[in-house]
Amino acid sequence: MNYPIIQQRPLLQPLAQYAYLGSDTLARILSARNVALEQLDLQLKHLLQPDLLGLNQAVELIDQAIDSQKQILIVGDYDADGATSTALMVLALRDMGATVNYIVPDRFKYGYGLTPAIADLAYESYKPDLVITVDNGISSHAGVTRCHELGMQVIITDHHLTTKATPQAEAVVNPNQLGCTFASKSLAGVGVAFYVLARLATYRQKQGKSTSKLTQYLDLVALGTVADVAKLDFNNRILVQVGLAKIRQAQCRAGILALLDIAGKNPAQLQAQDFGFVLGPRINAAGRMDSMRIGIECLLAPDIQTAYPLAYQLDRLNIERRQVEQGMREQAFEYLSQLHLEQERVAEAIVLFEPDWHQGVIGIVAGRLKEHFHRPSIVFALDADGIHLKGSARSIEGVHIRDSIEAVAQQYPHLVKFFGGHAAAAGLTIEQQYFAEFQQCFIEMVAQNHPDVFAAKIFTDGILQPQDFSLEFLQQIEQFAPYGQGFESPVFEGIFQLVEFQWLKEQHLKLKLKLADGQVIDAIGFNFREKVKAAFSCHVRVVYTLEKNEFRGQSRLQLRMLHIENITIQA
Repeated sequence: MNYPIIQQRPLLQPLAQYAYLGSDTLARILSARNVALEQLDLQLKHLLQPDLLGLNQAVELIDQAIDSQKQILIVGDYDADGATSTALMVLALRDMGATVNYIVPDRFKYGYGLTPAIADLAYESYKPDLVITVDNGISSHAGVTRCHELGMQVIITDHHLTTKATPQAEAVVNPNQLGCTFASKSLAGVGVAFYVLARLATYRQKQGKSTSKLTQYLDLVALGTVADVAKLDFNNRILVQVGLAKIRQAQCRAGILALLDIAGKNPAQLQAQDFGFVLGPRINAAGRMDSMRIGIECLLAPDIQTAYPLAYQLDRLNIERRQVEQGMREQAFEYLSQLHLEQERVAEAIVLFEPDWHQGVIGIVAGRLKEHFHRPSIVFALDADGIHLKGSARSIEGVHIRDSIEAVAQQYPHLVKFFGGHAAAAGLTIEQQYFAEFQQCFIEMVAQNHPDVFAAKIFTDGILQPQDFSLEFLQQIEQFAPYGQGFESPVFEGIFQLVEFQWLKEQHLKLKLKLADGQVIDAIGFNFREKVKAAFSCHVRVVYTLEKNEFRGQSRLQLRMLHIENITIQA
């Protein structure tokens, strides 16, 4: 059995600056996340100023469009970031008196972004004077050209990476476009939209015009940022923390409260991780299984009565999504097992396609394969035209998936029609006839990375002392929240004596572990059946996080296991 390599996170700041905390463990947590003392104060006043984002042209155009009662159309994207971006734009612009509608491309018909076909649809449906993209558009050169041919102005707001010149739109706002010197490159699409609207609100307020208080919509910004797995740098942590606080106080969109109620989550106890595991999947299910309009309308709903039926519909779609995903995942794993692939002999990348796979779920399946085999993974589904394949890619640390796809496209131009994305996730379109060739070329391209990249690693914050196993210590850890991508929740490791174990529902592993001082603590590992390949020995090495277990009015500390392996203790 090959176990992952377990390493402690390197320290990036001097521990001495955290001496006031009175805990070496807490100091290590902050140092490993490169957090300076001043970055613990997550107030809006510390947000980066928008000057370097290049907002002025966009703000002036939108301001003029509002005053002239021009028709504004928001072109969104079909994921949670796109949905929250669209809802934010619609709500704030309506506050300011704009005539605004929105459109979201059907992923199964039109694919992603402002394509010429979407430009035609926008014109036929709304005849807008001004098109504003959110969470897309940075690669939409042909779409912008088509908009201009139809007499529509275009403002692009996006956050996706690009290595090419921006489209010839009237204004482009994207921290990741060439030449942009805005310090945070990690804004999600909804974060970019927030910056545009906040500057617009200030601009109009100074002129005594109708405006909007943008802080009331930070619940949407927080949700979209975490659900899109944006890196939680200092700037994003501020946006997420303030938005999270509003939801905990029920000062948020009715649709969010409805979704939380259906999911059985108490808003007052919401954590940032819940955006990614509770709210995000339900909103994403609309774009994956039906139409993102359901998700957007839920977020736009003015009251709980309007929101609840939409939230219920999203919950049903998410259940359907999970069922489809499970079937596809089992099929993919069966295919790989038939090839007699053990993890250490898996090719450097996994590229799979089945004609009956659901296009809306391929990204999730790619993510599951990536996690299980620790390989960059691309999963394809057949496009509606029967000629092309739509692919969704997920990658491991050390392999930039978008750049890898671009490298294939540059070397073999016939293999990739369209692509875009980030270091960790990307989308692409290829012709079905070239699948096998693309598969081979992509694997060869990824194989050029250093072999160490393909060894699974788990990074921890070290070993806890017996006195740290307490709810008080957990509370100290939680004061540094929000945690998420790039600011990971603390993970610890340790060797424990195994007192007792049992399987719950044949899938979930529950242990009782004895610490060095004799105290016994519970540990739970969800869906651990496929991770445990051997009988347990007397001592086990466990990688875990700390969490509070509330049962029958009692609160106890327990370990949430991420990894377990047997250990032989020398007498």
